[in-house]
Amino acid sequence: MTPISAVIITFNEEQNIGRCLDSLKPVADDIVVVDSFSTDRTKEICEEKGARFVTHKFDGHIEQKNWAITQAKYPHVLSLDADEALDEELTKSIIKAKESFSADGYKVKRLTNYCGSWIRHGNWYPDIKLRLWDSRKGKWTGLNPHDRYELEKGSSEKLLDGHLLHYSFYSFDQHLKQIHKFTDISSKAAFKKGKKSNWLKLFINPFAKFVGGYLLRLGLLDGKAGFKIAWYSAYATYLKYSKLLKIQRGA
Repeated sequence: MTPISAVIITFNEEQNIGRCLDSLKPVADDIVVVDSFSTDRTKEICEEKGARFVTHKFDGHIEQKNWAITQAKYPHVLSLDADEALDEELTKSIIKAKESFSADGYKVKRLTNYCGSWIRHGNWYPDIKLRLWDSRKGKWTGLNPHDRYELEKGSSEKLLDGHLLHYSFYSFDQHLKQIHKFTDISSKAAFKKGKKSNWLKLFINPFAKFVGGYLLRLGLLDGKAGFKIAWYSAYATYLKYSKLLKIQRGA
């Protein structure tokens, strides 16, 4: 059976990290948490759960996750965020995959809990992510803070049964705070990459984001939570392009 290392990055995740680590125990042969100097009980909880705890300066989501992989004992890596956990079916699927590891990477369907509601429609589901792979064949990439793992060209991928449970936000206010934080990061990262904003993108893209998630992808079936997600997603898109436009003018 192929041994795997579970890798997680954290900062002040005492509310979530215990659940995440508990779900990993049946599948991981090594668990390492790379923390960017938390000030809460994150370290204490990780050590109580038996995870290796390493501190490292945070220079960006992509940079931190690529460095975290270097701390894994085994080349086959299962990557989770602290607010995620494996459900029972996904746990069984990973154990089965370990028996042969017939693909270079395995994707999972992510099921999000938003303010107490499970989201099964809109842009947040099935939210397929590549989370288990041979780390010798890829790396984290994307545009901060929205990272993604990319395998080298020609690599094989499979989709696992089950769900990766994502406990995203516990309140609407928490969601709004993250939107402001992440759009600060994403607008600056986009500017460094040479991306541009304009008045057309400022108004058309948020509208398209709302319509796509709420109507075309049936986010309306998730009730109030579905509306909030579509509305806040549109607002985040507006903020991103608004902040990018401001950076352009000041450059």
